[in-house]
Order: sequence, then structure tokens, then C-alpha cells
Amino acid sequence: MTQTFMKREIAEIPQVVSRLLTEGRGAITDAANAFREADPRVVVTVARGSSDHAATYFKYACELTTGVPVASVGPSIASIYGAALKLDRAAAIGISQSGGSPDIIALLESARRSGATTVAITNTASSKLAEGANSVVDILAGTEKSVAATKTFVTSAVAGLALVADWSGDEALLAALDTLPTALEQALTTDWSALVDATVGASSLYVLGRGPGAAIASEAALKFKETCGLHAEAYSSAEVLHGPAAIVQDGFPVLALCAGPADKARASVLETSARLEKQGGKVFVTDPEPGTGIALPVARTGHPLTDPIALAVSFYNFVETLARARGFNPDEPPHLRKVTATV
Repeated sequence: MTQTFMKREIAEIPQVVSRLLTEGRGAITDAANAFREADPRVVVTVARGSSDHAATYFKYACELTTGVPVASVGPSIASIYGAALKLDRAAAIGISQSGGSPDIIALLESARRSGATTVAITNTASSKLAEGANSVVDILAGTEKSVAATKTFVTSAVAGLALVADWSGDEALLAALDTLPTALEQALTTDWSALVDATVGASSLYVLGRGPGAAIASEAALKFKETCGLHAEAYSSAEVLHGPAAIVQDGFPVLALCAGPADKARASVLETSARLEKQGGKVFVTDPEPGTGIALPVARTGHPLTDPIALAVSFYNFVETLARARGFNPDEPPHLRKVTATV
């Protein structure tokens, strides 16, 4: 098979992130200034699919950095039920690579009418979603031909993270973003072939994370399904112990996404990984010293809020390889299309 679009687009991630953080920085700063002026009591997000995972990433970054709570709102509240939320002391972020899904557009427009300060994060700056927002952040990812979103997910997550960094003035996070493209180049070189061997014949698996890593776990589980035809479920390293852990035995595969040593959730992820391995699970951990389980090589960024972004890039490289090993074309998953417009 010739090189897939997915593989090429994964390779572009460091470049597009660099472009976003340079050419796109003005728009991010404008959105951050609007948030600073509005001083919202709460931020709501509206998105679906991979974009919703980017919104979850924003949630953790925002709450940990600014203390402002973030809630995901179902788009059907506006598009199906016609309800208007009371968002006059709120900010609202709509995330959509196409900017064309009617339900996401409807909710962001409703939020703006209610008085919320609204931001659209999109790869289509001329879209209806962008037209209905106070501020627009173009993620500048360029055309993405593969159905599976990769570079648009990463740039959406980085855009939200940069908005938080600018809004809060967090110097350590701003510095980590400056060096992120270099770390993502390193993430492209990590070898997860041991995980390919363990999952090429699997029928189901778990992906674990906590904090910002939980958002990446959800994104990984989606990619296992859509590109590999492999059933995967994402759990926090705490939530998996409340029932789902019962089926982890007899070599059941588990991918535990663990950020660097500065991440306060690291101990939780490692403890859960050790417990699931003891039950008989075949556990892979993105940590050079997991204690138990099989260590997967990682690229560290020097900050707990950017480390999971590098893990996403390493994962994408791996899952594209796994898809082909399982006989799938990751560019054209069955029954899916690039733009999904829901009402």
C-alpha cells in the first residue's frame, strides 16, 4: 500500500502546530483578551467527535490553570429542543474542523444571543460557525484528506491550550508551547511496535488516562474503533476500578497513558496499571519507569499540560500502523465520511 493520507498528515503535525503558534497567535491572543475582559464565571464547550475530545482537553487545562469551571453542553439543547441557556456571565467555545455542523452552529449562536462571549475554533475560518462567534481561531491545519482527524485534533487542542495560557498569563505554559513543535518531532520517532504485536489480533481493549490524559484516552479509543475496527473503551484510571476492571484478565490489552513526572495524576495511573496487570491484563504504559507493565517510549515536553499532546502524536503514528496491519485503510473507514453534519 502507498503511504496513506493519515500517515502524511500525522507527519505534518509539528509543522502545523508551529504555524498555529506563530501565524495564528494573533487570533488566539484576541480571544484570550475577550475572555479576560468578560471574566466569565463558567465556560461551556460545544463539539462532537474528536473536536469534543479537544474540548475536554481544554476543560482540564482551563480548570487547572484559571480555576474557571468548564462544562460540555449537548448541541441538541438548541438544535432539537430549542432551549435557550442562561449564559450571560459565561464564555462559550465551539470546536469544529469544518465549522458546518448545524447543531454546533445553533448552540454557539444561541449562547451568543444569551450574552456569552463566544469563540469558534475551526479549520474553516469562513464557516457558519465562525460567522456566529465573537472571536475566531483558525487552526491553520490545511486540508485533511483522511477521514480520521489527526492534525486537526492536535491543532484544536493546542489552540485551546494556548488560549488558556494567554488568558492566564501562565509563563511556564507559554514557554512549553514555544518548544512544543520540537517535542512533537521527537514524538513522531517513538517505536510502539510492541503494542502493534499485542493488539493486531485483539477484539477489545481499554485506554486509560487521568486529567488531561483522559481526553487523549477518549481520542485514542475513538481512533481504535474508526481506523482499526477494534472495540476500545476509554476510562480514567480511577473510574475503571468502579466496575469495568472486572473483565481485565487473561491477556486483555490495556494502554495506560501516563504523562511526565510533573503530572500529579502519574501515581494514580501507575497504581491502576499495576493492579490490572496483577489481574492478568497485558498492560502497556507510556512511562520509562512504570514499575510494572510494558514501557512504551515517549517524548516529554517539560510541562504536564503539553505532555499528553506528544502522547497523542505517538499514538497516531502507532494506530495508523496497526490499522494497516489489521487489513484496514485508515483513510476510508467503513460507513464514515470526513464531514458529519448532525442536527
